[in-house]
Amino acid sequence: MSSEEPSQNPKNPEDQSQNEEGSTKKLSKKEAAKLERLRKRQEAAAAASAATNISSTELDAADPLAENYGETPLDDLKSKEISGRKWTEVKELNEELKDQVVLIRGRCQAIRAVGKKMAFVVVRERGFTVQCVLTVTPDVVSVPMVKFATSLSRESIVDIEGVISVPATTIKGATQQVEVQVRKLYCINKAIPTLPINIEDAARSEKEIEKALQAGEQLVRVNQDTRLNFRVLDIRTPANQGIFHIQCQVENIFRQFLLSEDFVGIHTPKLIAGSSEGGSAVFRLDYKGQPACLAQSPQLHKQMAICGDFGRVFEIGPVFRAEDSFTHRHLCEFTGLDVEMEIKEHYSEVMDIVDRLFVTMFDSLNDTCRKELEAIDTQYPFKPLKYLRNTLRLTFEEGVQMLKEAGVEIDPLGDLNTESERKLGQLVLEKYDTEFYILHRYPLAVRPFYTMPCYDNPLYSNSFDVFIRGEEIISGAQRVHVPEYLMERAQACGIDVKTISTYIDSFRYGAPPHGGFGVGLERVVMLFCALNNIRKSSLFPRDPQRIAP
Repeated sequence: MSSEEPSQNPKNPEDQSQNEEGSTKKLSKKEAAKLERLRKRQEAAAAASAATNISSTELDAADPLAENYGETPLDDLKSKEISGRKWTEVKELNEELKDQVVLIRGRCQAIRAVGKKMAFVVVRERGFTVQCVLTVTPDVVSVPMVKFATSLSRESIVDIEGVISVPATTIKGATQQVEVQVRKLYCINKAIPTLPINIEDAARSEKEIEKALQAGEQLVRVNQDTRLNFRVLDIRTPANQGIFHIQCQVENIFRQFLLSEDFVGIHTPKLIAGSSEGGSAVFRLDYKGQPACLAQSPQLHKQMAICGDFGRVFEIGPVFRAEDSFTHRHLCEFTGLDVEMEIKEHYSEVMDIVDRLFVTMFDSLNDTCRKELEAIDTQYPFKPLKYLRNTLRLTFEEGVQMLKEAGVEIDPLGDLNTESERKLGQLVLEKYDTEFYILHRYPLAVRPFYTMPCYDNPLYSNSFDVFIRGEEIISGAQRVHVPEYLMERAQACGIDVKTISTYIDSFRYGAPPHGGFGVGLERVVMLFCALNNIRKSSLFPRDPQRIAP
């Protein structure tokens, strides 16, 4: 109770006569009784409040083990000192550490009291979990300590010191098959008591939900928009942890493979004067009084790097597309994995790099990311990707013929729509037992202005697309390196040549034959893991309707 409260609640109700607007009128018996009842209720509330807070004040002071638990003061978290203590990661906890004292930090994933003298706290750190046990023991764990543990909110961050024990039975609720017998427990940061979404609900598979429905039980289904609105909670699930660890590995393998093939990593500008691909799907902006836009790809600048004698280059960076594509596979911003290289004789040299790069990538992911793939499969079941040691290559005309024989009519000089791509993927899987293949010699009319036509038929081009599970994932081609023809192609595609004059001029100083390709990082992960929506493989997706969080 604050120091001001006694004056507001005098012991003698009749004294109130001097407190209200200077009145000297004496209160009636009825008014005095009413005020007395109010005073008693306030005193009772104050007593109840004090009893509720006893664990962190008077009770702590009375508990000789009070220093072994509690909330860590903020000042102690301001880089106050270096204690020399060693933290052990939860994933490292195993039977070999039996009877050893460890210090761990993680989130309270689950908390369960067993009476007043025992509690279980499952602690999670980056997808790995361990069961921690508090048992009232003289000079080690007190009843107030157990009470403090059970008062913690889920997802709060704690430091726990304890001794590793190995139970005789399997622990079903944790990844680590050991327990931590708690000696000390400190709350580093408290989560709010009621979370907007529960991690347990967000981690639930559709199979679990359907099974529960059949048994007459209603489980919470967290829809996609809710997940994305509270993405910081959603990405804590085991499946999402797996997805983004795999995404990291895709980027890492891409980089390491290309470096081993003598490629040089570059960084190109994302603010440009004209559109890099042509068309209207660009984010336009004012650049110090000049019209500009966000780059749709690093295409023009990576070609300029080849003209600058780098020979072979790659880039990993953001790509912006202003298309109003409300589909499961399109984003307005994504991470592009781009490659450009000199060609000695044939654009198949570029396809050779694609072949070896992605076979290496798939092999590595299957070998090194087994736990992550298992976590994804648990929530989003999928079959491992089928691919060949030597990637299948079909011409566009061969693909059209396969579709025609299956009863699907396609314009031989047009592009494949989504339905045709899926159908062709199904036909290829049935005939060649692969879900990863290259389709090349596309019609020139459906390719960007800088694409080189075929030598034997100008209606087709030295270009290719690559497909995974029936969906296009990579576009590539040999580029036009002759400036006069490049200008002609740009004008034919409706591009203002003045906006790309520096790009075209770079070919006037001597340019080698070259080609390359681009692929979206998020789409690689989505299709490798057979996810049904690209927003699942984008950490904080940007689509036509979402620009937050």
